[in-house]
Amino acid sequence: MNWDEIQGKWKQIKGQLKEQWGELTDDEIDQIDGNREQLEGKLQEKYGKTKEEARDEVNKWLAD
Repeated sequence: MNWDEIQGKWKQIKGQLKEQWGELTDDEIDQIDGNREQLEGKLQEKYGKTKEEARDEVNKWLAD
């Protein structure tokens, strides 16, 4: 799945995001609203990851 598909299906994949990254709140997921940079930023903030680690994790999630 590419990021354009993610943005188009954001409401449907919220549950998958919550399963993958359980520390993200529903409000944070709503605020991200399909923005990849915001998702990566929240992963950095919540999980103490570097920018590269967050990007790699999102890429891996997309590939699955």
